[in-house]
Amino acid sequence: MNNQEKIKIPVCAPKIGEKELAYVEECIRSGWISSKSTYVKEFEEKFAEYCGCKYGVATNSGTTALHLALATLGIGKGDEIILPTFTMIATANAVTYTGAKPVLVDAEMETWNIDVSKIEKKITKRTKAIIPVHTYGHPADMDAILDIAEKFDLYVIEDAAEAHGAEHKGRKAGSIGNLGCFSFYANKIITTGEGGIVVTNNEELAETASWLRAHAFGKHNKHFYHEALGFGYRMSALQAAFGLAQLEQIDEFVSVRRNNARLYNSILSKLETKITLPPEAQTVKNVYWMYSVLINNGLSVSREGLMKELLLEGIETRTFFYPIHVQPIYAKRYERERFPVADDLSRRGINLPSGNNLTKEEIMHVCECIVKAVK
Repeated sequence: MNNQEKIKIPVCAPKIGEKELAYVEECIRSGWISSKSTYVKEFEEKFAEYCGCKYGVATNSGTTALHLALATLGIGKGDEIILPTFTMIATANAVTYTGAKPVLVDAEMETWNIDVSKIEKKITKRTKAIIPVHTYGHPADMDAILDIAEKFDLYVIEDAAEAHGAEHKGRKAGSIGNLGCFSFYANKIITTGEGGIVVTNNEELAETASWLRAHAFGKHNKHFYHEALGFGYRMSALQAAFGLAQLEQIDEFVSVRRNNARLYNSILSKLETKITLPPEAQTVKNVYWMYSVLINNGLSVSREGLMKELLLEGIETRTFFYPIHVQPIYAKRYERERFPVADDLSRRGINLPSGNNLTKEEIMHVCECIVKAVK
C-alpha cells in the first residue's frame, strides 16, 4: 500500500458541488469556452469587487499573475525586487522570469511574514518594487511596507496567493498595494483548478496587464500586430465558470477556515509549550489557508517523526516551505547571507489538514493523534 492509499484526511482538498457542475455545463453548452467568453469578464469583475478593487485580469495560474504584474510595471534586467525568502518558489521565479534579481529578506517570528525592519537595508538604486507575501493567509504589515515604498518611490505587488478574503486593518489582501496577485490552484480557498488573477485600482495598469496577457494583440485595429512581448496567460471560460460558483461561496469557505482554526486552537493550546500555534496579529484577519504549527525544540518527537505518526493514522501533512535561499537553483547566489528565522520556520513547521471539506470530527481526530504523539 502506498502513502496515497493510506490517506483518509487530505491536507487540503477543494469542496466541489452541484453549482460548479451546473455552471461549467452551462458554459460548455454556450459554445464559448475560450478567454473571450463573458464568463471570464464576469469572474474578473466579481472577484475584483470582492477584493475592493476596480479591475481584475484573470490568468492561467498564480505564478503567471505575478509575472504579468511585474511585466506590467516594466520590471526587467538590472532591476531588483525585494521579497521574503520564506515563500513558495513561484514568488522568486516570477521575478527571475523578467531578468530582474530577487533580493531576499528574512521572516519575522511573530507572523512568519517578511521582516519589515530589515527591508530598508536591502534597498539600492536598482530596487523597483517590494513583494510582500501574506504567508499561509496572514497579511503582512502593509502600513509599514507602504511607508517604505513611498519613501523610496517603489511599487508594491502583493502576493496574496494564499490569502483570499484576508484583511489588514479592514482592507482586503490584494487591494492595498499597486497590484495584488492571487492563485486559484486546487488547494486554495477558492479554486478554478489552475488559475490566477491580478487585481488593481489603477485603470492604466489593468489595461496594460490585459493587453500583455494575450500576446499584446489588437492595438490600432491591427489584430496580428504586436508592439510588445506579450504572454499566453489567459484563463479559459471553463475555469471562470467554475470560479464563479466558488466565488459565490467564498464567505462560507473563509468562515470554515477560521472556525476550523478556532477548534484546532482550543484543543492544541494545551500543548503550548510543545508546539507553537499559528499567529493572528490584532490588526489583521487571518484566513488560515493552511493551519500551520511549529514543533518546539526539545521534544522527544521530531517534526518528521510526528508527520510519520500522523500518516500511519491516515492524516496527510506538509512541511513548511524550503526558503528561497536554500533552493538549489538560487542557493549559490545567497550563500554568504544568513536568514535564521526562515531557516527555523522551515525546519520546525507542519501544515495540518485545512481544506473546506474538513469536519469537526476529523479535526478532533487529528488533534488527538498529535497530543498522543507529542506526549
